[in-house]
Amino acid sequence: MSEYEELVALNMVWDMGSIRLKRLLEFFGTPQKILKVPLDKLNGVYGIGPEIAGKIHSLRPEDVTKEFAQAEKLDLKIIDYTDKNYPENLKEIPGFPIVLYIKGELKPADKLSLAIVGSRRASFYGLTCAERLAGELARRQLTIVSGLARGIDTYAHRGALKQGGRTIAVMGSGFNNIYPQENKELAEEIAKNGAVISEFPLDAQPWKQNFPRRNRLISGLSLGTLVVEAARNSGALITADFALEQGREVFALPGKVDAKNSFGTNGLIKQGAKLVSCVDDIMEELQPYVFSAPPERTSVVPQKLAIAEKESFLYNLISYQPALLDDIVEKLDIDIPEISSLLLRLQVKKLIKQLPGKLLVRV
Repeated sequence: MSEYEELVALNMVWDMGSIRLKRLLEFFGTPQKILKVPLDKLNGVYGIGPEIAGKIHSLRPEDVTKEFAQAEKLDLKIIDYTDKNYPENLKEIPGFPIVLYIKGELKPADKLSLAIVGSRRASFYGLTCAERLAGELARRQLTIVSGLARGIDTYAHRGALKQGGRTIAVMGSGFNNIYPQENKELAEEIAKNGAVISEFPLDAQPWKQNFPRRNRLISGLSLGTLVVEAARNSGALITADFALEQGREVFALPGKVDAKNSFGTNGLIKQGAKLVSCVDDIMEELQPYVFSAPPERTSVVPQKLAIAEKESFLYNLISYQPALLDDIVEKLDIDIPEISSLLLRLQVKKLIKQLPGKLLVRV
């Protein structure tokens, strides 16, 4: 087996986890040595123990061959942490996964990502806010990351997809056990407009202990995490905790003080999370990251869009670096008088200003 295949094999050992695997790699140097050392030497590594050591020794080449064959059948890519396509944000967190299973495509532009998480038993208010905010952020070229769960996660993914944006779903199980089952079709749609990823081998079940591991990836992929609704012991609060540990931003949508699903979000705000009432509250915090990178998606504005949508498209073409009005006009498919009207609207809202020499810049 190649070193890459050996890493995938070791990742298939149940209860191994990225921290234990990294510890073994640091101790023995290469995956080949890990697979060949005597049982007693594996036992001697802190945190391994006889059970995991026994599972490593029982690994068979045919198990790995089967894993790769199934992955190919499911149209999955399996990458390790040395791969050029490994997400940059994820590599910055402690205990990043050594191996990732991917359906779809991860892109460099996904570095500009925001996680949206919340209750599985969300209110209508929470669901509509998650979908609306995800859509508005997607239109501003941010990738939406969530966990494919029922409730807020589902609506966050859908909000991004409805706007033609990118979204990434992180699973707490293997691809042979997509959870929940009713989101299998949604997972396929996400894979066509982003990616579905998992650090778990294909046959891993959606066991409860997997989801905190999944949550650290949701926050780790993202510049910040927005919690829309969360009860007292919600998994969304675990994701927020991981975001703080990883040095990422935490946002929270306020809710009614007597609502069960508002306990977590209101508590986060009391602890210093950024209160979100509109998408600009998020963009304000992320602007050092977002506006230093050029948008990847096309910027042609179709005539049929509503005024607010055209306004948003135009705003997204203007950055904090002054740009010539003529260069911006070339990217638009609308009449000059309407462009002038849209620019005036943006200036009245104090979102942009015009500089001498027909230069436009964001405020």
